[in-house]
Amino acid sequence: MTRPPTAAQRRVIDAADPVTGRLRGTQTQLATLVKYGLAFRHPRPPHDHFLTPAGHRIRESEPTEPPPASPTEPAAPAATGVFAARVGGEPEGAVASPARVREVHSAWQGLLELRRMTNPDGSTGRPCGWERSHLVPAAALALEAAGHRPAGPDGPGYRVRATPQPEAVAVHEPDPEALRACAGTLEGAGWQVGEYTEPRTRARYLLASPRRV
Repeated sequence: MTRPPTAAQRRVIDAADPVTGRLRGTQTQLATLVKYGLAFRHPRPPHDHFLTPAGHRIRESEPTEPPPASPTEPAAPAATGVFAARVGGEPEGAVASPARVREVHSAWQGLLELRRMTNPDGSTGRPCGWERSHLVPAAALALEAAGHRPAGPDGPGYRVRATPQPEAVAVHEPDPEALRACAGTLEGAGWQVGEYTEPRTRARYLLASPRRV
């Protein structure tokens, strides 16, 4: 894109889903972002639009003063909600309504498309750069999309947490069988996974890192 996005276009970009980059806007706005290489239209129904890597860079950059919007360009509709993968510990925890299941499925499909677009070999079986810079939500999305139950404020379920180790997250799940199932899901999603014992509590947990090759 050779010029900064307009104010309306910037609002659409800023309102994109922080995990998948899924966009909401008018067809005119979305088509314009596609034209400038800031978005792409998913080839499968419902043909949602998602940010490209260039679009993500604009979203994560400090906004500059944009030129005034064209009088003929309608303003972006207000976002009705932002998707966030459940990392475990949220009040809604294990609740998985049909609407939530659809949202998670759409988010996972969008992430696979982002892998296809940004991995040099087009692989969807290996995490992409976005996942390596957003480790906790990326791992949580892989688990939730596979049907694992996130923990509520108390009780069973997975919890994904950051660690001091570079490019690694910890996955806690009190049920040993469920923990092994989480390991299998992450390995299938392109993560390297090891199981360890917490020295003080003796609880078992996973360390997972996105595979590069």
